[in-house]
Amino acid sequence: MASRTPSPSVSSGSISSRHSTPIDLSLAEKAKQGLIATACEEGDLAALVDLSTSTHGLVSDNLRRTAWPMLLGCAHAAAEGTPWKDLPAHREEGQVGLDVNRAFVYYPKYSSEKELDRRKHELSNVILEVLRRHPALSYFQGYHDIVQVFYLVLGTHAAPQATARLSLLRIRDFMLSSLEPAIAQLELLRPLLHHADPVLYEHLPKSSATFALAGTITMFAHNIEEYEDITRLFDFFLARHAVMPLYFFAAVVLSRREELLEIDREDEDILHVMLSKLPEPFDIEFHIARSIELYERLPPGSPGSWEWWRISSSSVLKASATLADTQRLTLEDGERLFAQQENEVRRQQYQKKVLQQATRSFKHAQLRLRYYRRYGAVGLAIVVGAYAFWLGKSGGLDATRYPFFGYLGNIAQWLLGT
Repeated sequence: MASRTPSPSVSSGSISSRHSTPIDLSLAEKAKQGLIATACEEGDLAALVDLSTSTHGLVSDNLRRTAWPMLLGCAHAAAEGTPWKDLPAHREEGQVGLDVNRAFVYYPKYSSEKELDRRKHELSNVILEVLRRHPALSYFQGYHDIVQVFYLVLGTHAAPQATARLSLLRIRDFMLSSLEPAIAQLELLRPLLHHADPVLYEHLPKSSATFALAGTITMFAHNIEEYEDITRLFDFFLARHAVMPLYFFAAVVLSRREELLEIDREDEDILHVMLSKLPEPFDIEFHIARSIELYERLPPGSPGSWEWWRISSSSVLKASATLADTQRLTLEDGERLFAQQENEVRRQQYQKKVLQQATRSFKHAQLRLRYYRRYGAVGLAIVVGAYAFWLGKSGGLDATRYPFFGYLGNIAQWLLGT
């Protein structure tokens, strides 16, 4: 990586002057900077996608401050009306505070606790503004990792609008009241890995692919420790299909093929740990290139998988997945799609609850049936035993004298077929 030097401040609330951006650029990177600047000036999104994807991405934060809002469709968005602090508190602000207290672990390194506390306060404000303006959104642990990157690149003024569009149009599936849509996305790894490498797929755990959750749900901001790498990766993710984090994860798994195959397939715990971490050292450019190759060879839905069919039509993977969708859709569209998904989730949860109740009722009925059958058999044994006892004792039974045992005898003989 090229050495880094401080970038100029975006606004009075922007990132610290100690925050790093590249200087010692190669001739190729310097030439690329000119191309990116031209694409931004001309509004050439197709060129910007290619530049975001190719080696070194958008090169510097100075260029990202213009390019990221363009990619997210909010470059010319008007400022919100009501001050966000005047809006009602979001139900999960307590959890936001707990998570933000753990922010800025890897980057950047601030010189004092006072400076770090100020940055945490500003990061918290960005998150709270998004949640208060869009209260239906559910906060998830790791969301602050994503917003931290946006805050460091865009500053406090531009980060909230960009984060809001990301939340409603790109990672909406993760901000519903249930994680089930997120788990449904993870299940797409099965057909993808199966078609890409059947031998490796058979070796991997067949339980739920939750080992991919921390990476994909946070766009790998929770996993990647180098600031230059995560901003480079965000260039790629923002420019391409919303499914790319899954393809990136698959690319990482495939790159560790030999290492994973050396682990006994019975040691699922070890495999889970290995799959949930990135290899070291980590070559970001190699894995981005591998993700693109994998996507072009096996685009979403191409295997005709059951897993893709199960993805909701309101999911980001189908309703707002591409750059064209991001440019076309408004925040109101995102909220409408969010409401549709939320209704689907609640309906599915209700159906699941009804099915569970029906299953419990069925099992209870089975137990009661077994109970009555068991004690019915005991009753029959008593009837037959009593009849046999009296017969054995008397050598016969006068039915006119003991009419009740006459009836018992008739029942016993009928049951026994005699």
